Amino acid sequence: MAYHIYLVDDDRFLLDLYAVKFKNAGHEVSVFNSGEELLAALRKEGAAMPQAILLDLIMPGIGGFEALEAIRKENLASGVKLIVLSNQGLDSDIERAKQLKVDGYIIKASAIPSEVLAETLRIIEGGAAEKTSV
Repeated sequence: MAYHIYLVDDDRFLLDLYAVKFKNAGHEVSVFNSGEELLAALRKEGAAMPQAILLDLIMPGIGGFEALEAIRKENLASGVKLIVLSNQGLDSDIERAKQLKVDGYIIKASAIPSEVLAETLRIIEGGAAEKTSV
């Protein structure tokens, strides 16, 4: 089954790398360079929601945590799987993500793109998580 995935990262190289991986697997991908761009897309009237949002934490302007807080506060992504995809692996970051009820937490440095793809599909499909810390 093909899914619509939102990728949010200020690193253009990684954004393109993950986008190609998901597209080559047959999925639709929308990319965003910032938390502001993501929130604008989610707030857009009548916008089709993705099945998952992969969100970096450290970005200029609105970072991942701030975007997650806005998504939760405004109920912008009901039913969408929220997955942190970051190099931030501190226990405090993982705990904060848990408090914001993310569906998965993938550390970029510990997962190659094919593992990110597989883990995202497992989370969307409700399967057991192997690489996530949440």
